[in-house]
Amino acid sequence: MPVSGPWYLYLLLCRNGAWYAGITNDLEARFQAHLRGTGARYTRANPPVRLLGSRAYPDRAAASRAEWAIKRLPRERKLAFLLEGAAPDAL
Repeated sequence: MPVSGPWYLYLLLCRNGAWYAGITNDLEARFQAHLRGTGARYTRANPPVRLLGSRAYPDRAAASRAEWAIKRLPRERKLAFLLEGAAPDAL
């Protein structure tokens, strides 16, 4: 059964200084999973330090498209994309 409600695109700061982008329908639970080492393979090897920002989307498809877009942006434009709500091609 599909999960209803908002989906979130989020950006984490990892211990190695890298930024990790992902999507979830439960931001707090997903962040805790990353902290426990039960999240993505990347964050098991490079644990998150903190959540840099997030942005809500109406469904998983929209969040997935935004994740695809943000992963193609230069680092300095990623946070602006999340916090200012700008479209990736508008930056």
